[in-house]
Amino acid sequence: MGHKAGFVNIIGNPNVGKSTLMNGLVGEKLSIITPKAQTTRHRILGIVNDENFQIVFSDTPGIVKPHYKLHESMMSEVKIAIIDADILLYVVEYGEKELNEIVANSIKESEIPIILVINKIDKGLQKDVAETIEYWKNLVPRAEIVPASALHKFNIDFVLKRIIELLPEHPAFYPKDELTDRSERFFVSEMIREKILQYYKKEIPYSVEVIVDSFKEEEKIVRISAFIYVARESQRIILIGKGGNAIKWVGTKARIDMEEFLQKKVFLELSVKVDKDWRNNESSLKKFGYQF
Repeated sequence: MGHKAGFVNIIGNPNVGKSTLMNGLVGEKLSIITPKAQTTRHRILGIVNDENFQIVFSDTPGIVKPHYKLHESMMSEVKIAIIDADILLYVVEYGEKELNEIVANSIKESEIPIILVINKIDKGLQKDVAETIEYWKNLVPRAEIVPASALHKFNIDFVLKRIIELLPEHPAFYPKDELTDRSERFFVSEMIREKILQYYKKEIPYSVEVIVDSFKEEEKIVRISAFIYVARESQRIILIGKGGNAIKWVGTKARIDMEEFLQKKVFLELSVKVDKDWRNNESSLKKFGYQF
């Protein structure tokens, strides 16, 4: 049997645990994990290599009704992910009862294998779990239904095994020592954004974009300078906090993660800027790496 390789694209509503599932399948933390919804904004690839196969996992933004141009860009990434997948991993949360319209239409037109993962299954009783599996079987007849718990790693190995079985024969798409298509700068900016999602409430985390302005690697230290953009001056004041305490906390916590990730000492400098209503400004969004 020849070498197998393919794109396994992970889709689902916000807060269903897609990122936890992706990180569990890849065996590395590549996607932001926080209790808040809508944390993934860009499509992130995680690559699993073996002598005989290569799986290219793709974690897409959670499916939302667009309120801003930012959401339009995020949803175009989801649609592309459905079109160019070799295998579709559709993640629903235990208790979820609605098939998303974007997914429903795409599934009708596509013939690619679908694994429907019912995540957070540990929240249900055995009798109800059986009913839930039956419900999704009727709703998406051609999907293979797998109950799982990404958090407790229940059935993750089974999902991986099924993916390997379903992979098409193909040479590797990426060099075998690569783990992701994203740069260190990207992950550094995501670490800062993750701390903002954890520390601030309400609108602030969703109004923030992080750009790494400078990334200088020296022999014993990495010097990083990053801009945190917000949509309004009032948000800038909240983000900095009294006497700069809030932003200091973000910087300290992000730096700890960066040092572990980069395996080097990190000097981190954070600045907060206002880019008025950037979520609806196409030129700002393009500057931040969003595509239309």
